Amino acid sequence: MELSGPPFRADHVGSLLRPAQLRTAHEQMLAGKFLLKDLKTLQDDAIREAIALQEAIGLYAITDGEYRRTSFHSDFIEKLEGAHSRGSLAPAAGQFGPRAFEVTGKLRHARSIEVENFLFLKTNTSKTAKQTVPSPTMLLRGGRDAVSREAYPDLAEFHADIAGVYREELSQLGAAGCTYLQLDDTNFAYLCDPKLRGIFREWGCDARQFAGLINAALAERPRGMTVAIHLCRGNSAGNWAAEGAYEPIAEVLFNQVDVDGYFLEYDDARSGGFEPLRFFPRASRKKIVLGLASSKRPLLESKDELKRRIGEAARYAPLERLCLSPQCGFASTFRGNPLGEDDQRRKLERIVEVATEVWGNAR
Repeated sequence: MELSGPPFRADHVGSLLRPAQLRTAHEQMLAGKFLLKDLKTLQDDAIREAIALQEAIGLYAITDGEYRRTSFHSDFIEKLEGAHSRGSLAPAAGQFGPRAFEVTGKLRHARSIEVENFLFLKTNTSKTAKQTVPSPTMLLRGGRDAVSREAYPDLAEFHADIAGVYREELSQLGAAGCTYLQLDDTNFAYLCDPKLRGIFREWGCDARQFAGLINAALAERPRGMTVAIHLCRGNSAGNWAAEGAYEPIAEVLFNQVDVDGYFLEYDDARSGGFEPLRFFPRASRKKIVLGLASSKRPLLESKDELKRRIGEAARYAPLERLCLSPQCGFASTFRGNPLGEDDQRRKLERIVEVATEVWGNAR
């Protein structure tokens, strides 16, 4: 049951816990008490160590741990000309409210955003360098009032510009040698939550609109670039923002989104059962990465439990199209989740171990 290329049998979402020194320096930098150039030196060293850790564990997809970011999405979006963070929305369902963005002018991709970071990663690993970016749907929060009417009297032009700036970034990443890209998307997963789904409906958003925007952004993806999407119900210091099974979005997600793989959260009851996987097209070459190990808590999942749940998922989607990962990153913000670096390592080692026993290899 060998697969060709990413996502791999044992994979991970992307972000890793920052070493204490790096976390403290980042906090001080945000307060204006630490120079950015000195922080970069610490980041470079920490990323090399993170790469060595991932390689030693036996992972084939290697990330920079997102060590250069304050949060998984805001750093990227705020580097787009015309887009800005405007704080967080009030909690509607879970333990915190998702971050909101506003568009005050025409969106422009004025400069490459992750190319330099990717090149550093690629230069320092012999494995597959995996680049993560927030999904283009993340700009669709707040409805009409979050988008300048002067810049965009017609929202169709706004959506076209979102897709355009993403196509530019993907083109530059592809030219730099990126062959594995992951879109981190919370909006799709938020549609699973009845309370949040109602809010998005008021904003004029639904699953088909999200699928169309993502497909437009990927329409000119570089040849040879594998693209996966990670669906997240919120991950901030171990807290969550949404709940609900994949049923409301599954048919659109699996059949209308032009990606090669789906990283799905399945670490607890908030994600519901595996029944929505029945919409996965059996003849497809796509892959489903089951996020069965929690990145939010230190308790190590047993091999038997992980294997049992993989078997349950295989009742609805072919076993040969399944992979295994943590449910999310370990540090969607630089502060990280409430578990230790040893816990993180053990969980990643467990994923490699189980994948090897179930499928014969971790690749």
